Amino acid sequence: MNKDQVKGVAEKAKGKVNEVIGRATGDTKQEVKGDVQQAIGEVQKKYGDAKEAIKKQAKKAH
Repeated sequence: MNKDQVKGVAEKAKGKVNEVIGRATGDTKQEVKGDVQQAIGEVQKKYGDAKEAIKKQAKKAH
């Protein structure tokens, strides 16, 4: 697991917390912030996944 994958998962987790707190307190702004954080985290994780896949393919080629 590379740093982008770790950061992505962490950002998704923070986003989920913000979403749940926002929903529980009726704070739409915080809920939306959580949704955005989750989306950003997912993109970062997928970027990390792609880097790992490329790295594995490069190792297979050699």
